[in-house]
Amino acid sequence: MLIDLIIILISLGLIFIGLIGIFLPFLPGVPVAWAGLLLYAYHTDFLELSTTLILIFLGITIFTMIVDLIAPIIGAKKYNASKYGILGASLGLLLGIFILGPIGILVGPFIGAMLGELLIGKTEKESMRAAFGTFLGFLAGTVIKLVAVLSMAGFLVYALLF
Repeated sequence: MLIDLIIILISLGLIFIGLIGIFLPFLPGVPVAWAGLLLYAYHTDFLELSTTLILIFLGITIFTMIVDLIAPIIGAKKYNASKYGILGASLGLLLGIFILGPIGILVGPFIGAMLGELLIGKTEKESMRAAFGTFLGFLAGTVIKLVAVLSMAGFLVYALLF
């Protein structure tokens, strides 16, 4: 009985860490959340969360990891950003979180991408356009990851309650 409670708390904790990891670039949010789901499913012999469901969420996890890599690039390329703009957006996200807190998640990538473009000599207008595209890519990836982790959380909570 105590082990059941410990497994539940660890599973919920992993999903919570996964939720935080959506916004922190150094923490793999969706895979961590999936690990929490897998742990609970394994502990209950896949009776409450089926093997099929876990495999579907594994596929979604892999998909989100791919999207996380390519969405900013697609957004950046569509708006003519360089690799410096993409790098700037990544650094802007990381620094933005620590300097500006939650608002840094939105502002940091944009400012970082813009600075990256300005550093290589693009005009202010070109830099703004590239920063906007890169920002849209990061935003799209974040929304997809958020939906994935909240879905996992919903299935776990449902399994726990019903």
